[in-house]
Amino acid sequence: MIGKLTGILDYRGSDHVMIDVGGIGYVVFCSDRTLAALPASGQPVSLYTDLLVREDLLQLFGFRTPIEKEWHKLLMSVQGIGAKASMAILSTLGAEGVSRAVTLGDWNAIKAAKGVGPKTAQKVVLDLKDKAPGIMAIGGSMPEALGDLEASIVIEAPTDTAAQAEALSALVNLGYSQGDAASAVAQASSENNDGTQALIRAALKLLAPKS
Repeated sequence: MIGKLTGILDYRGSDHVMIDVGGIGYVVFCSDRTLAALPASGQPVSLYTDLLVREDLLQLFGFRTPIEKEWHKLLMSVQGIGAKASMAILSTLGAEGVSRAVTLGDWNAIKAAKGVGPKTAQKVVLDLKDKAPGIMAIGGSMPEALGDLEASIVIEAPTDTAAQAEALSALVNLGYSQGDAASAVAQASSENNDGTQALIRAALKLLAPKS
């Protein structure tokens, strides 16, 4: 299994790049967002990869972060979502956007991706909503997160610190500041939102821009 490639960006196409690794060129398919974030040709590049193996086909898909890679694998596990649809969803929303949409049950956001209909979008949310918190927490360390939680969180719910730490880590990985995330998790916890998924959903609602 090829899990990561580091080399020189040889060239880029409309939906893929070629990476020269020690004189061997690897064709790697990427989402629009990943393609846009890559350096110019001739520059060093590193991508996490997932290898799709079929009877008559081998394809590498590339991702900037482990979270994007894991979402691709999860999306591919949903009936009706193939590699093309997964790339379309990630192109439209990005890994963070998919995390928010699935956690909040916003299937309309999923439906905005090219080639994804309403029934398939609803199935994505239904099938993956319980798995979203685990993916969102990738890259975060629970002990470190616990150390940054405000004291009120631990005092109010001493038996649920793990869920709070996971929720905090997930929100920080989505780009929220440590302070804003901790405040939202604390408020969500005080409102009797039990479990990681419920805490993340409630905290995201609190952090959403007010219209």
